[in-house]
Amino acid sequence: MVEEPAFAWWVPHTLKKRDRTIAQIKSHAIKKNNKFGLEVPRTIKHALEIDFETNTDHWRKAIEKEMKHVMCAFQILEQGAEEPRMSKRIPCHLIFDIKMDFTRKARFVAGGHVTDPPSSITFASVVSRNSVRLAFLIAALNDLDILGADIGNAYLNTKTTERVHTVCGLEFGQANVGRFAITVRALYGLKSSGAAWRNTLAGTLSDLGFTSYLADPDVWMRSAVKLNGQHYY
Repeated sequence: MVEEPAFAWWVPHTLKKRDRTIAQIKSHAIKKNNKFGLEVPRTIKHALEIDFETNTDHWRKAIEKEMKHVMCAFQILEQGAEEPRMSKRIPCHLIFDIKMDFTRKARFVAGGHVTDPPSSITFASVVSRNSVRLAFLIAALNDLDILGADIGNAYLNTKTTERVHTVCGLEFGQANVGRFAITVRALYGLKSSGAAWRNTLAGTLSDLGFTSYLADPDVWMRSAVKLNGQHYY
């Protein structure tokens, strides 16, 4: 379509403008190390240095909170144990952010970019926008309440489908630094984590009596009855 008369006159200009915009955004993002007037660390050492300089413990608590939830994803081997065979060593690191209420946030991320799992274990479908709109419409027509929920550390609720391990850093605690840790749970950053979590959630919904809708597999329904005897889903 790029070479069609209706598009040829504006597509090159638009693509160049897009590339310039993206380049400017990337340049700004790389240089950005402050948010809301507060310094955002790049490493654990930097985070602890900020705490020391400001006489606070915000970043330390953020790191401890994240690792408290993430530790269940690893099987840490004994000191001096051999590196696991038939497993891919991946880098892992913490990324830092500051929320709008100035809460410090640390997120442990796996370096899934070094793995190459088959596409059969990485594809995860998501609900379509039209399905969400139809659900809202149906709820309004049937006078139903709409509820929303968030699942904290969602990926950690499912097992990983990849054979990967990492070397423990300072975030694992001083006693574990240098040890090998086998990943047993899905982590943010792994390419298969989204699909693994989707399958686990689908299985849970099925156990609760919900059925996947044929027109959109990511819409799940369960029949129910109102107090006045009216049937609905």
